[in-house]
Amino acid sequence: MKNVAAKSLLSFAGALLWLSAAGAAEIWVSPQGSDAGSGSQRQPLATLRTALFRAREMRRLKPQEVDSCGGIRIVMQGGTYWLDEPVFVRPEDSGTEGSPTTVEAAQGAAPVLSGGLSIGRWQKAGATAGLPATAKGKVWVAEAPTAAGRAVDFRQLWVNGKKAVRARSVNDAAHMQHILKVDKQEETIWIPTPSEGNLRHPAPMELVIHQMWEVAVLRVKSMTARGEMTAVKFYQPESRLQFLHPWPPAVIQHDSLGGNSTFFLTNAIEFLDAPGEWFYDARAGKVFYYPRPGEDMSTAQAVVPHLETVLRVEGTIDRPVHNVRFKGISFAHATWLRPSQMGHVPLQAGMYLIDAYKLNPPGTPEKKTLENQAWTGRMPGGVTVKNANSILFYRCKLERMAAAGLDLVAGTHHNVVEGCTFRDLGGSGIQLGSFAEEALEDHLPLNPADERTLCRNERIANNLVEDCANEDWGAVGIAAGFVRDVSIEHNEVREVSYSGISVGWGWNKSVSAMRNNRIHANHVHRYARYMYDVSAIYTLSAQPGTSITENYVHDIYSPAYVHDRHHWFYLYTDEGSSYITVKNNRCPAEKFLQNANGPGNTWENNGPMVSDEVVKNAGLQEEFKDLLE
Repeated sequence: MKNVAAKSLLSFAGALLWLSAAGAAEIWVSPQGSDAGSGSQRQPLATLRTALFRAREMRRLKPQEVDSCGGIRIVMQGGTYWLDEPVFVRPEDSGTEGSPTTVEAAQGAAPVLSGGLSIGRWQKAGATAGLPATAKGKVWVAEAPTAAGRAVDFRQLWVNGKKAVRARSVNDAAHMQHILKVDKQEETIWIPTPSEGNLRHPAPMELVIHQMWEVAVLRVKSMTARGEMTAVKFYQPESRLQFLHPWPPAVIQHDSLGGNSTFFLTNAIEFLDAPGEWFYDARAGKVFYYPRPGEDMSTAQAVVPHLETVLRVEGTIDRPVHNVRFKGISFAHATWLRPSQMGHVPLQAGMYLIDAYKLNPPGTPEKKTLENQAWTGRMPGGVTVKNANSILFYRCKLERMAAAGLDLVAGTHHNVVEGCTFRDLGGSGIQLGSFAEEALEDHLPLNPADERTLCRNERIANNLVEDCANEDWGAVGIAAGFVRDVSIEHNEVREVSYSGISVGWGWNKSVSAMRNNRIHANHVHRYARYMYDVSAIYTLSAQPGTSITENYVHDIYSPAYVHDRHHWFYLYTDEGSSYITVKNNRCPAEKFLQNANGPGNTWENNGPMVSDEVVKNAGLQEEFKDLLE
């Protein structure tokens, strides 16, 4: 019986090679295909998972033939591929430099790998307790989607590809109110009593606080009104983290810095009062939506995210994935539920706190002046890469995700991300490198015994990064931690909530594994949409050999509610930044900050006097300017 199976697989592999085109062997996939098919263009498979399996078997059973024809092309026809589990690319899927495995869109096609679930059968909502009077007769309702017989939790909804707004107490961030006072001992925040009165669903409701360069998402445990003031208490662990961690603070008492932080409440049906807003009543299993003008809910495509990761490329440090390429593929609808389960209190760049507190007296053996300690975790990416090299993402799209877009986690090198679009992401567009392991205190330099665990020799080029950090406002366009020999060049970063490009971690002048990074010819504009203490390009810690050159920076937002309206910059080398060259960067004024820097930095010819050639050459190169269309 085993011999029969082996002969069948050999025959199958040979047949697919016989179907190969002038280049590589081809396996075709279509949403209308069947995984029992041959994988030819006429009989395509239905899933990328099965196509990868067949490619793996071809390499296992016919390695010489696969190599001789130049590798394997998995060609995906247009349409949406709804996933029940992440696509997992493992070491056995690896190719070679001359014989790669390529997953690509068919000519003219737009395949989408989706981690989402559709919502249908919308109906006009009848009398619904708590619904604002202005919304009655305008709101629609549908049953929440289920998976394996269980209701799916979610924090995002897209209608016809456009992100809906989770119902909140203000319809515009400019109208956020200020916190009245904070009682750290009682772990209580006092806010103006909501005008909505007795809110029906305090348990799933959240308080979102604007805290200088970060936002905190705190699940509301109770609300107790005392006239015009209301005391709000929260669930653990975020309550402990919020009241113990010193930076960034919720309350700044100096009037010159704008007073206390602003906030909004979210996720209560009483806030569902404007077109484009939605509310999920998890207890009843119903989703409520207030349509935008022109939306027909009888035909609208409504999608919520279900999978946290859509694509996972992962090997081991000793057996990495290598020589796999993705061309023209879209990845969409990734979820992230940790804020609903444990709250979200970040330190910086979206890295959430696991523990943090103020040191009294200050000082640790490694840093005598350190006045606080923190340990963080990282938000996930909708596409993750770990222990992998020579991976290519070319003209792909990563859109409509709850956390980060692409995450090069660790153990990666010589990967290329070029010509891709990162849009409508709750967190950072691209994350790469370690931002301290969960067990490593964040102010320590990272010097791993095995340097293979680093992210190094990566090329991030000619990508469009926009509308990122639209939920965690403190995340950034491109975030790099302890990385080495990384090139971030010719990217266009725009419409981001905080900084455009951030490189470095640790707040430390000691030399670490981080060095020789190149931030060159990027175009960063329309940044700081919600947060301040901000810069278009920002660095932390010692980075010998790192350069920031010929970038073009302009047009920063000016939100009225930030703590210090003057604390914004075009270029910002922050605490511990050392041995960095900052040269020939064009910006409207010499508004820079060098805060608590170490030795060896060189600043030369930055500002409005820089040549127009820098403006002309920054951002997407000619081959990729179509992304802006």
